[in-house]
Formats: sequence, structure tokens, C-alpha cells
Amino acid sequence: MTQARNTPASLPTSDSELDRRSIRARAEPMTVTALGDALYEVETDHEVSYLVDLDARRCSCPDYTFRSVRCKHLRRVAIEITEGRTPPPGRLAVECATCGEELFVPEENADRSHYCEDHALEPGAFVRDRETGDRLLVVSVSDRRADRVRIGESAYSVATYPNNRAYDPADPVVGAVYPQSVTMTERGPEPDALRVYSFPRSRLDRVDQSNVLNDLGSH
Repeated sequence: MTQARNTPASLPTSDSELDRRSIRARAEPMTVTALGDALYEVETDHEVSYLVDLDARRCSCPDYTFRSVRCKHLRRVAIEITEGRTPPPGRLAVECATCGEELFVPEENADRSHYCEDHALEPGAFVRDRETGDRLLVVSVSDRRADRVRIGESAYSVATYPNNRAYDPADPVVGAVYPQSVTMTERGPEPDALRVYSFPRSRLDRVDQSNVLNDLGSH
């Protein structure tokens, strides 16, 4: 999670609206971290951590253990999820691989590279190759890993190709063509029937489409 440590949640409008534990759940500084499998770590301002099992509605704190009540830690997890600061069960918080924006993704996919809406790629997007600085047009986005896609008849996978070894082998593979292979039509840029190059996703940075289209239109 990228939530700042030891910060209070928003205060209720009136103390009379909430019981004591609910007030403390909102007002006291806590840090909530999703661990997966509906488990959450709640760290207090006393640097004491408790484990909340949201599916079982249980907490490891003394208040729950000895009184079997819905403690402030359980309530705080619910608040953080409802207000969008902590991922719900089944999701984990990750950062956009380009800008660092926090995203909530399915926990089974959390070990992959992820991208926010501004940096996600789709066919028709223009990108810059981090290795060469060249601009390309994306023509396909696969969900196959770079270490499992072979380049033509060679012995290389996309991940083991010399210029790709610095990138995550679990990256999805993106197919792209060079702008010189693109014909401008009334419907926009369309790639000619030329070679499509395969890249690990994190090797490509999205670029402003208007600048590339202006360059293409001038040729």
C-alpha cells in the first residue's frame, strides 16, 4: 500500500452517530496493508500490528480475542476498503510500472507488471522504445509472458533476446511496427503488411499520439 503511515481516517460528522469503537476506528492513526487471502495487517501508532481476517471477521487483538467484539481494527479495514484506500478481498495494491500510481489488481496477477489507464497500451497506441528511442505503433497486446513467446525460428524468446534481458520476463508481449510502415487513411493510421516486432511491455513507453501523427502526415 502507498497510504501514508499513521494517518487518521476522516472523522464522523457527529460523535453521537457512532459507538465508541467506531469513533476510534476512524480517528486513531492506523496503517492498513492488504496481504492477500482476505488478510490485512493493521499497524497502530504504538507500532503494534494485528492481523485481521476479513472473511472470518476475526482480529488478533485482545479486544476481539477476549471479548469477541467487532473491534476497531476490523472496522478500520472495512472503512479503508469502502473509501477506496485499501483493496477489497481478492485484490492487492500494486504500482503502475510507468508512473507509480496505485492500482488494485486481482491477487493472482499481482506479480505481473501493471499499468494505469494513462499508460496502458492498446492497438493503435504510439510508443517509444526505451532501448533505441524509436517510435512505433502498437498492433497487438498479448497476455502471454515474454519468456514463453519465441521469436520466429530463433532460439530466443522475447525475454531472452539480448536487448530484452533487462526487462521482466513475466511482461506481456506487445507487437509493434515502425511508423515508416504506417499508411495514413481517413480512418487514421493503418500498418502496412510488414514485419511486426515483439517487445516486453515494460520496454515501451506511451507517447503523445498527435505529435507522431503530425510527423507521419508531413511525409
